[in-house]
Amino acid sequence: MLGWPQDGPTLRLDYRRFAYAGKFVVGSTGKAVVRDGTESAGKYADHVLAAASFSPDRTDADCLVVRYVTVRDDQQGEGLGSRLLAFVAARAADHGYEQVRIAVNNPAAFVAAYRAGFAFTGRETGLAELVCERPADAPATRDADAYRDGLDRYRARDLDSAARDRLDAKAAAGPPAPIDAEPGS
Repeated sequence: MLGWPQDGPTLRLDYRRFAYAGKFVVGSTGKAVVRDGTESAGKYADHVLAAASFSPDRTDADCLVVRYVTVRDDQQGEGLGSRLLAFVAARAADHGYEQVRIAVNNPAAFVAAYRAGFAFTGRETGLAELVCERPADAPATRDADAYRDGLDRYRARDLDSAARDRLDAKAAAGPPAPIDAEPGS
């Protein structure tokens, strides 16, 4: 955990390796990271493998909203995003939050959120982002039909046949089991 919003942490990620890198430079959100154990030597935080930014919901003081999650390009698919989300949710509970919310804009992020104990609410926001929530202190009660509904919303988009096949496989497998938050940062 780099810090909570009131701490004003900033993080300079390499824009060539991380989506949303510019969103982590601002100090108005809290930041949490997965790092490789080394220290950065250059102008970017090269030791960071994944990062999340978060802040309290503007209308619900009991809810923490994860604004962005990004995983370094060479680490995608390793489960770092899910572990980081579960970690942030556990820390939110420690700080008195009751709910944690994230809006995801692609199927990989949707599945990662499910692995972190989130569930699809049935709502969309922003530019076709699916809203997922969980209690801060435990994984959400998850319904397989709601999971498939979320995947179906992605399927309704303009996708190639390979992407549709991946969605079909994910839907057939059902919601992934939630992972435990790891105690370290």
